[in-house]
Amino acid sequence: MTIRVLVVDDQAMVRAGFAALLGAQPDIDVVGDAADGRQALEVSGRTHPDVVLMDVRMPEMDGLEAARRLLDPPPGVVHRPKVLMLTTFDVDDYVYEALRAGASGFLLKDAPPADLIAAVRVVAAGDALLAPSVTRRLIADFARTRPAPRRDPRLRLNGLTPRETEVLELIARGLSNQEIAGRLVVAEQTVKTHIGRILAKLDLRDRAQAVVLAYESGLVQPGAQ
Repeated sequence: MTIRVLVVDDQAMVRAGFAALLGAQPDIDVVGDAADGRQALEVSGRTHPDVVLMDVRMPEMDGLEAARRLLDPPPGVVHRPKVLMLTTFDVDDYVYEALRAGASGFLLKDAPPADLIAAVRVVAAGDALLAPSVTRRLIADFARTRPAPRRDPRLRLNGLTPRETEVLELIARGLSNQEIAGRLVVAEQTVKTHIGRILAKLDLRDRAQAVVLAYESGLVQPGAQ
């Protein structure tokens, strides 16, 4: 299956470079580009990309607002692409809000080309791009400083089984599926099954949103090991 990608960045050279790199891959088709969030919404509406590679900081409309609108479209709009945020800094104030908005992860702009290509494929496949070290450092940092949402997120965890709650906690602590399987002495496929059920029960898009909810609910305390 060909992955349809929209590249959004306010720097023309960056857009061209990313488009050339991704377009050279046999399984990726760059269907358009945009210089800001408003253009991204318009081009996405015409081209229906699978993945939007979105810069965080742009004029007119930043990537965060554009991501919110793409991932929570108005009634009647059924297309919801995956959003992969691009940032200059590994700890960016916008990243946590992007994850809360439903973005599937983020990537540093200076990441190696192979990482960018892999990231697009990972996000297109429905997974979240959150490396364990990023999970521990970034999410914990912003969960510590962000106000709690209006609804008590702890209530959402009541429908999980004890094992599912345990798996969610380990996800939020930054463990990979393989590491969780080793910790619980179960098969990795069993872990994947638990994660699928967690996402379904909590009505979450992906692993990234699960991590955010785990911190917001108090299941995992920032800085705890």
